[in-house]
Amino acid sequence: MPKLKTHSGTKDRVQLTKNGKLRRRHAGVGHNLQKKSANRKRRFDGLETVSGPAAIKTIKKNLGV
Repeated sequence: MPKLKTHSGTKDRVQLTKNGKLRRRHAGVGHNLQKKSANRKRRFDGLETVSGPAAIKTIKKNLGV
């Protein structure tokens, strides 16, 4: 069976940590920032751990892990 190619979009958007967890950016940070409160924008800071076994399985498959 041939090797699977890494999905480039997933590779650019998700980081795999040393312990095998997946980290991603929050959604909704890139546009319409004027109408969002400062408190809401602060909650978007940093990375979030991907949750849900189905999502983790799919993303790891796309990354070739």
